[in-house]
Amino acid sequence: MKKISVACLMVALTCLLARSAFAASCESLAKLALKDTAVTKVEVVAAGAFTPPDAGTARGPNPYKTLGAFCRVAATLTPTSDSDIKIEVWLPMRAEGAPGTAAGWNGKYQAVGNGGWAGVISYSALAEALRDGYATASTDTGHEGGRGIFALGHPEKLVDFAWRSEHEMTAKAKKLIEAFYGSGPKLSYWNGCSTGGRQGLKAAQMFPEDYDGIVAGAPANRTAISLWIADAVLRDPARYIPPAKYPVIHKGALDACDAGDGLKDGLIDDPRQCKFDPAMLQCKAGDEPSCLTAPQVAAAKQIYSNAINPRTKKEMFASLVPGSELGWGAQAAGPEPSPMIYDQYRYVVFKDPKWDWKTFDFDKDVVRGDLPENLIMNATNPNMDAFFKRGGKLIMYHGWSDQLVPPVNTIEYYDRVVAHMGGAAKATEHVRLFMAPGMGHCAGGEGPNTFDEVKALEQWVEHGTAPARIEASHSANGRVDRTRPLCPYPQVARYTGSGSTDDAASFACKAP
Repeated sequence: MKKISVACLMVALTCLLARSAFAASCESLAKLALKDTAVTKVEVVAAGAFTPPDAGTARGPNPYKTLGAFCRVAATLTPTSDSDIKIEVWLPMRAEGAPGTAAGWNGKYQAVGNGGWAGVISYSALAEALRDGYATASTDTGHEGGRGIFALGHPEKLVDFAWRSEHEMTAKAKKLIEAFYGSGPKLSYWNGCSTGGRQGLKAAQMFPEDYDGIVAGAPANRTAISLWIADAVLRDPARYIPPAKYPVIHKGALDACDAGDGLKDGLIDDPRQCKFDPAMLQCKAGDEPSCLTAPQVAAAKQIYSNAINPRTKKEMFASLVPGSELGWGAQAAGPEPSPMIYDQYRYVVFKDPKWDWKTFDFDKDVVRGDLPENLIMNATNPNMDAFFKRGGKLIMYHGWSDQLVPPVNTIEYYDRVVAHMGGAAKATEHVRLFMAPGMGHCAGGEGPNTFDEVKALEQWVEHGTAPARIEASHSANGRVDRTRPLCPYPQVARYTGSGSTDDAASFACKAP
């Protein structure tokens, strides 16, 4: 038995030495042969020395000053003849210091997502992952610039944006990690919001082997929401609501619904239960400007209402909810709809750069937009069985005051995932959704909106501790002024009756 033990130890030691021997210098990664890949830059970035290419004349504190030294690899991927996918992979230097510090690798990989139509490397997200000791990567998704015109006449580039760029990036990043450190990552995570949330869901649906855990915030599955809001407030000048009136409507919504959860705290716990009628703000003689005209009341009601097919009278998709008013300018300020959806219909659906949104028909054109060839980037398939069967965990989150992506759409998708998996008891072993009252799109807002979703995912994947609550904070003038738990849907945070209402410890997660 002793001889066998010694033999086993010798084999293990030999393997460790071999893996160490294959570890490469940063500079040598320039010569690493990767399929369909041209490495364009390899450099060691000294601690605190990174400056992003688009920094320009940015003022204020340098957010990269606290970064440890890292190996920066930039590459261009060409899986098709029309692909031009830029990626960056950041690898913490193997310096003294415990894994997980700024000076060492924690043994894991974290890919970070994009926003909007992407077109840029997500440098700030890379920096956050690197600070936590991760080897990390980001892609521009195969084009430059934050508009959708790249898709016109380039179906392969649309596929790159939809899913291929993230998958190819991850495959190449893992090979670079293995070459640099002598071993691949022990665990791999995805972290993204908005487009990044959609990308995370797409990965779970299409490439279950890529990640062990995924954070998908406010997933931007494209609908015609911006056109619905534009139809409400931009088509008819009489219905236009000046941004100066958004606070008036917001106050009206809070006055009507804030106390509905038993606590008047400036937040609407579940806006679906809010019965606010903008007609209560309709102008009477002498009320201007703190009121709405009759056409403006009609516009506000349409913003709150789910989109309805004018012919069949069936609901097509959800719209915004009470509490979101302060952010309406993102879609309702004009003069055109949000480019996220305008570009989708102009360059992907109609393939006409001169297409005019005012001609949009909510009967036939929504159907046209939902043809399979126009939904390639959507991530609405509830089947993530392969990802979950291999132990994958998924955390979703969404701000109730999201001004860009309707939060109810995410709830409806989550409900379909739960139904597909056979009910909440089975589903919550693998996926959990956290709704954040008062939080805007991915961040910001009047409610607690800063929280560590990656830490919650790590605890779940690495230690089997499913998140029963995630503590979130709100800050004003650089100081935390409120904390509150985010609860796994459909639970909500309820005040226990004692302690400060600005302290998360005074709340418990309970069924509504």
